[in-house]
Amino acid sequence: MLFGQDHADIYDLVYQGRGKDYAQEADDLARLIKERRPDAASLLDVACGTGEHLASLRKWFERVEGVELAEAMVTAAQAKLKDVTVTQADMRDFQLGRTFDVVTCLYSSIAYLDEAGLSRAVAAMTAHLAPGGLLVIEPWWRPEKAIDNRGTSDILNGENVTVARVSHGVIRDGAHHLQCQFLVADADGIRHFTDTQVLSLFSVETYLAAMRDTGLTAEFMEGGPSGRGLYVGAKN
Repeated sequence: MLFGQDHADIYDLVYQGRGKDYAQEADDLARLIKERRPDAASLLDVACGTGEHLASLRKWFERVEGVELAEAMVTAAQAKLKDVTVTQADMRDFQLGRTFDVVTCLYSSIAYLDEAGLSRAVAAMTAHLAPGGLLVIEPWWRPEKAIDNRGTSDILNGENVTVARVSHGVIRDGAHHLQCQFLVADADGIRHFTDTQVLSLFSVETYLAAMRDTGLTAEFMEGGPSGRGLYVGAKN
């Protein structure tokens, strides 16, 4: 399964080492939310990963929770955020039985779904919004912005661990197929693993239609945490 234990063990090191500032992203997002919904007190982060965004978002909201599919990532988030509920569930059909002022789905996690899955996930997230609530989705690249046939590489050093990461992405059948290979050296020796991520290249209109189909008033904002924009929907 994608994002298994091997990946979870090095996830924070890899992405923070590559320059991702979760705390700043969370603060910027919270300010955007508070501008639109000053009284927002509860937030659910869907596909929360290891909980890095939640670690900062909880200072802005009275109650935060997470939903995550990968068991190893849930375990990592629960260990990091002992006072935060993190539920293992699929974003396409989760049912928590409670609502939130804000629901977020960040770092392009939504793009791991096909178009039918996108519609189901947006419907599930909207169902967890309180009246007047906000849904914020960070996408992967849209078709006209995606780069074909590109490789990247990084060497990340942590406490008693070094990770070499190389990746190569190609565009095929409306999706970005990204193969990542990891070489990890730590006290247990050297190990290697590979994951292949398939990220859908949805258009702006596809995202907006999925949100509007659930009754949200939706808009696309350029920029966002990773430069890919943000989709913001308000529940009437």
